[in-house]
Amino acid sequence: MKFLPVSLFALLCFSTFAADAQTHSLFNGKDFTGWHIDVPDMDNNSSVPTPFIIRQGMLVSLANPEGHIITDSIYQNYRLQVEYRFPGKPGNCGVLLHASTPRSLYKMFPKSIEAQMMHENAGDFWCIVEDISVPDMEKRRGPKKDWGITEGKERRIKNLTDNSEKPLGQWNTMVVECLGSAIKVWVNGDLVNHGTNCTASKGQIALQAEGAEVEFRKVELTPITKLTGGK
Repeated sequence: MKFLPVSLFALLCFSTFAADAQTHSLFNGKDFTGWHIDVPDMDNNSSVPTPFIIRQGMLVSLANPEGHIITDSIYQNYRLQVEYRFPGKPGNCGVLLHASTPRSLYKMFPKSIEAQMMHENAGDFWCIVEDISVPDMEKRRGPKKDWGITEGKERRIKNLTDNSEKPLGQWNTMVVECLGSAIKVWVNGDLVNHGTNCTASKGQIALQAEGAEVEFRKVELTPITKLTGGK
């Protein structure tokens, strides 16, 4: 895949952003105020432990049982910055954007577009009963006849870069910009995906428990309230 380095300086200079918006943390480091947990295995068994905990001021996904922690609020036109790492074994996780109807896919995943955090695949898009378009679609998603947004369809859209992630155990920074029907994703300053014509433009934000323990030390959102130029 083609390597397209983009510095954080360039991100700030050339990306459309909110000049007068206030950045705020979605996680207070103490409890899950503003979030709710959706884990199917916990529905009818009170002994099943939650996969989401707070540890040393960090939000931690313990991987199992699988599920999501979801914001109570709906967001539209924003920049989200997430700092995360896999402290042990590498594996899977993701940020779900424009999340809405719960358990829409495999009776687990809310309707959304996922910005993938899976080790060595950070920045892939996964279409979860929503869709998005990118250039070179067949190269990055596979044959058009296989595309889809539900079970059994080709829902993965590969990212643009290799080697954007830090070595295992180190902190990564993912920045996601959702503006209208477009979504851009940066990993450690590299532009790793840019999609347009998204079938959703607002929704909740979710983090996954799916396959590996992940620590989150920052989950910050900046509303985009005034366009200041750039493209």
